[in-house]
Amino acid sequence: MIRSFKDRINEVEGEEFPSKTYRKMVLQPAYDEAKKYFLHSMIQIHTAHLKMLEEQGIVSQEDAVTIGKAIQTLDVDYYSTDHYNPLFEDLFFRIEHDLIEDAGEIAGNLHIARSRNDMGIAIYRMTLRKKLLELMSEMLALKDALIAFCEEHVDTVMIGYTHTQQAQPTTLAHYLKAVIDQLGRDFKRVQSAFGTVNRSSMGAAALTTTGFAISRERMRDLLAFDDIIENSWDAVAGADYITESASAVQLSALNLGRTVQDFLTWATQEFNVFTLADPYVQISSIMPQKRNPVSIEHMRSLLSAVVGDTNTVLTMVHNTPFGDIVDTEDDMQPFLWKAIDRLIGIYQLFGSVVLTMKVNKKKLLERAESSFANVTELADTLVRSEQITFRQSHLIVSNCVKALVVAGEESLMSLTWQLANDQAQIVLNKGLLITEEDFYKTLRPQHFVAIRTIYGGPSTETMKASLEQSKEFTKEAMHWLNDKERRIIDAEIQLATFKTDWGKT
Repeated sequence: MIRSFKDRINEVEGEEFPSKTYRKMVLQPAYDEAKKYFLHSMIQIHTAHLKMLEEQGIVSQEDAVTIGKAIQTLDVDYYSTDHYNPLFEDLFFRIEHDLIEDAGEIAGNLHIARSRNDMGIAIYRMTLRKKLLELMSEMLALKDALIAFCEEHVDTVMIGYTHTQQAQPTTLAHYLKAVIDQLGRDFKRVQSAFGTVNRSSMGAAALTTTGFAISRERMRDLLAFDDIIENSWDAVAGADYITESASAVQLSALNLGRTVQDFLTWATQEFNVFTLADPYVQISSIMPQKRNPVSIEHMRSLLSAVVGDTNTVLTMVHNTPFGDIVDTEDDMQPFLWKAIDRLIGIYQLFGSVVLTMKVNKKKLLERAESSFANVTELADTLVRSEQITFRQSHLIVSNCVKALVVAGEESLMSLTWQLANDQAQIVLNKGLLITEEDFYKTLRPQHFVAIRTIYGGPSTETMKASLEQSKEFTKEAMHWLNDKERRIIDAEIQLATFKTDWGKT
C-alpha cells in the first residue's frame, strides 16, 4: 500500500531534483522574481568581482578579458523573458553555465572567493536600496505637495479634536503641518534603514571569507556600497537590514493611515470639510446624488495591506536560525518590495487628492464660531485680566457654559459679558475688570488662533516660519538623496566601462 502511494508520487513529482511541486512552489517563482529584480545586479557583481580579481592578480589579465567578453555578450533581454529551465536550480547557475559555454572552463574562475551566499545578500541589498531611495523620493514629493497646500490654508480656521470631541480652534495648515513633520520622521527612519541596507557582504563567501587575497574594500566601492559588513557570519546571516526596513515602511503606513482615516471622516456630508475633485470619486449605480470618496477608501485599505506585508516579513524572520537560511531569502524579500511599491503609489495618490480637493473654508469657520471650542482662550484671558488663578477662571467659564447649555444654546457666541460678570461675582465676590470689547474679542476663533504665536502654534506667522523650516529639511534631504542616487549611477557607468574595455581587448 505504502509502495503504491510512493510510486504514484514519483510518477507525478518525478524522481530527480526538482520535484514538480517544489519547482512550482519555490523555484519557478524565485526564478521569475530573480529575472525581474536581480538580473542587472547579478551582472554588475560579476563585472565588479572579475575586475577585483584581476587587480589583485588572482585572475590574469588575459583570462579577465576572456571572461569579461563573455559577460558583455550576456543577453539581458533574453534572460528577462526566458522561462525557468529545471536543468538549472536558479538564475545564477543558468548564467554561470552560459558563461562557461561561451568562454570555456576558465569562466569557472569567476566564482573564486565568493559564494551564492554573499552574492545573494549583496543582490538583495542592491535591490532594496533602490526601492528605499524611490520611496524616500516620493516621501519628499508628498512633503512638498503638503507644504504648498498648507501655505494656502494658514488662515483656514477649523476645530481641532481631542478624544473625538471638539477641543480648540486651529487651522487646517496646523493639522497638516503635523502630518508633514511626521512624514519627515518617516523619511529619517527609512534613511536610517538605508544606511543599514547599503553595506557590502561581498568577500564573506559562504560564511568564513576566503584564503584568496581579495579586496572587500574594492568590491564595496565598485558596487557603490557605503560600508562593509565586517563579520563574515553577520554578512550572510544578519537579517536586520530587511526587518529594519520593514519596520520603517510599516510605521510610515501606520502614520499616514491615521490621517487617511481623518480624511475619510471629513469627506462625509456631515463634516463637509472638503470636496474631492472628480477624478477621485465614483458615483453610485443607483443613487444619483452620491459622490463616493473611493480614492480615500482604497488608500485606507491599501495602507493596511502595506502593514500586513511588512508584518509578514517580520513574522517570517521570527525564531529563524542565525545563519544563511531560506527563511530570510527568496520567499520573504518580495513581500517588502511589494509593500514599498504600494506605499509609493499611495503617496502619489494622497498628494494628488490633497492638491486638487476644494476646502469648505466658510463651513469650517462657521463650525468653529458656533461651538464652545473657544472657551480655553476666555479662561486664559481672565487669568491675565483679573489677576486670578486658572482654576478660578476655569470655574467661571465652566459655569457660563453650563448655563448656556441649560438655556439650550449651542454656541459660545451666545455668551454675554453680563453672564460672565455674574459668574465672577459668585466665584470671586467681585465683578470683571475686562472691558466688554476685549471680552467679546476673546470669543472669536480667529483671535484664538492669532494669539497662539508660541513655537509650534497655529498663528499665521508662526505657521509660515514653520513651513519654511520644512522647506529647508526637504532641500537637505533631497541633496542627500541625489548624492546616493548619483553614486549608484556612477558605479554602474564605471562597471559598464570595464565590460566595454574587455570587449575591445
